[in-house]
Amino acid sequence: MKKILRKQIFSGLAIALLLPLGTNSVSALDKPLDALNVDPIDERYEDSFTIGAAVEPYQLEGKTAKILKHHYNSIVAENVMKPINIQPEEGKFNFEEADKIVKFAKENDMDLRFHTLVWHSQVPQWFFLDKEGNPMVDETDPKKREKNKRLLLKRLETHVKTIVKRYKDDVDSWDVVNEVIDDSPQNEKGLRESPWYQVTGTDYIKVAFETARKYAGKDAKLYINDYNTEVEPKRTYLYNLVKDLLEQGVPIDGVGHQSHIQIGWPSIQEIEDSINLFASLGLDNQITELDVSLYGWPPRPAYETYETIPEEKLQAQAERYDALFALYEKLDNKISNVTFWGIADNHTWLDGRAQQYNNGVGKDAPFVFDPDYKVKPAYWSIMD
Repeated sequence: MKKILRKQIFSGLAIALLLPLGTNSVSALDKPLDALNVDPIDERYEDSFTIGAAVEPYQLEGKTAKILKHHYNSIVAENVMKPINIQPEEGKFNFEEADKIVKFAKENDMDLRFHTLVWHSQVPQWFFLDKEGNPMVDETDPKKREKNKRLLLKRLETHVKTIVKRYKDDVDSWDVVNEVIDDSPQNEKGLRESPWYQVTGTDYIKVAFETARKYAGKDAKLYINDYNTEVEPKRTYLYNLVKDLLEQGVPIDGVGHQSHIQIGWPSIQEIEDSINLFASLGLDNQITELDVSLYGWPPRPAYETYETIPEEKLQAQAERYDALFALYEKLDNKISNVTFWGIADNHTWLDGRAQQYNNGVGKDAPFVFDPDYKVKPAYWSIMD
């Protein structure tokens, strides 16, 4: 594997040295370079892992499409492949928006991640209603509860089978189940007590993976995806669950680490320990939803606009990205994909979170391109 010496690049002089010969370094620094006029990120890491971005269908045209083609060789749907969008009503599948992303990936020779087959959020409630329309979780009769369990697992199997068969020749990596470990667990195994769990225990996880494996392409990989996989006790709860499922023969190929992280949290050592922990089970690792927030938790106070973010904050973010990608490259035999949960700072779910905690006002900037698709210090740091 080609190895490139990593150096932190933050000074104006260092950036100037990276510019093409004949470029005026002063003007380039005064006016950051456009994302289309710098080297592709995916080529920088082509010997280590694929580089992805989460997208909405409207981003598959115009300048964002050009940037996707230039910098990324993998994409994932930010929202349109989630259960509530794919099957909002039982038996009525809606593939129109998902098909657009599949088509774009095929036309541009990109890897495609599917997110997500099973989740406790953004899932239509009809899944969890019995045949009389009553919530399954409220049922107390043991015989009826068992009947509800069979019905729910059948619905799940149909959902997974229908989607996987449609895209079996297109999807390289499947997020089969998402966020099954709780931050504040109510049971000794740390499992999220969603309706899936309350009705079926962990059987829904097994059925989802077994069904996906049955119908997916032979080279497609199946992942269990979660956030805060770097920190305890969540990391150990997830490890114990995956280990137990593997011992039962459940076909899990890897762990997806969402990596919605901050400039100062979690530590690089915690991230490394987590990747090594799951690799010890013989599993692949993917960084599935990477963004580096400018804020701690909770995200207050927040900057009101992008223009009010101080330069030193963006430099600190660049240092964080440098350390992250140095680690990813160090562990590239255990990581097959790194996906950003967005393209540029003009579209990020983190804005909503900042606004939620700051009376409706707040701007985050988690990526390596600014709202106008200009490169940020973080771009230079991951490109060396």
